[in-house]
Amino acid sequence: MTPVIQSKLPNVGTTIFTVMSTLATEHKAVNLGQGFPDFPMSKELTDLVNKAMNDGYNQYCPMPGWMPLRESIAAKVENLYQTKINPDTQITITPGGTYAIYSAFTTLLQPGDEVIVFEPAYDSYISNIEINGAKAVTINLVYPDYHIDWEAVRSAINPKTKAIIINSPHNPTGSVIGEKDIEELRKVVEGTNIFIISDEVYEHLIFDSIPHQSILRYPDLLQRSFVCFSFGKVYNCTGWKLGYCISPPELMKEFRKVHQFNCFSCHTPSQVALAEFLKDKEAYLSLSGYMQGKRDYFTSLMQQTRFDMLESHGSYFICAKYNRISDENDKDFAIRLTKEAGVATIPVSAFYQSGKDDKVLRFCFSKKEETLEQAVEKLLKV
Repeated sequence: MTPVIQSKLPNVGTTIFTVMSTLATEHKAVNLGQGFPDFPMSKELTDLVNKAMNDGYNQYCPMPGWMPLRESIAAKVENLYQTKINPDTQITITPGGTYAIYSAFTTLLQPGDEVIVFEPAYDSYISNIEINGAKAVTINLVYPDYHIDWEAVRSAINPKTKAIIINSPHNPTGSVIGEKDIEELRKVVEGTNIFIISDEVYEHLIFDSIPHQSILRYPDLLQRSFVCFSFGKVYNCTGWKLGYCISPPELMKEFRKVHQFNCFSCHTPSQVALAEFLKDKEAYLSLSGYMQGKRDYFTSLMQQTRFDMLESHGSYFICAKYNRISDENDKDFAIRLTKEAGVATIPVSAFYQSGKDDKVLRFCFSKKEETLEQAVEKLLKV
């Protein structure tokens, strides 16, 4: 007889992403659900990783990551945010941004701790918190622009509050944190032992000339933060699963203890390639304009439909209301849209623990123009 496992995540089943992607495949739908591009990554970057493999960089990397890559990251941070980061003691390369976030939670949390999470939220946050024996305290972002209610944050803080996780540009809504939010965050954590986990995987996908308010800009906030990034999201190579975390040396020392026994090291040829690729500033500075063009093109096409687009100032994603089309809940409508119209999306209620339903769907516009055109052609019939 197989022994019974007491699940650490008893409430977790098949994710909405798996459900919608499976439906998209079954019904040959255009998949604007999951957040991955359908266009090629940079040929220069693929050439660099092939060169690294051919040159023999195929064995274990040092546990914190390839030093030339960490040095390239530190140079980028200083160029963008005028903050000096020590590549030896403050940067660790990780197998993806999600892993960096998980390791930050595992480093910080003890059973009984609480973490403030803004919803709708990337679905790994709450599971990461719960698997570490802690509790997620959720606060709804204010619809329809999905801004933070700082009074609600102040009301939620108590002696058990260990951390606040922020995400900008935001998945799933595309909202971004502004300078006023940074000032409010400062006020909230000042004089406390509260840590910050900052999910900045879409750091270079921010639009409309809005500056990215990275925690790395603010030394007083950085001293209590784990700041997490993704190469896959930025350079259209999500399958590489490579990211990194930046934090103060004393926090990074503890982070690396967790990292060492979960992963030890990451794919060496990719790190060697990225170390060289990052030396070209244009490789990341041009990304926001490129992706903004895709957002604008998709939005212009969608204006012909009965969907009402919400604002998106960053990320791969934009949300749309469908209340002029149907009174169905968003999950049922998304499933029907996939089966009958042939376009897969993600219902935004899936990003809430409560299932809060504002009749909004998330669309990924990080696609070829012909993919977006094909999707909208189908949506015009809805």
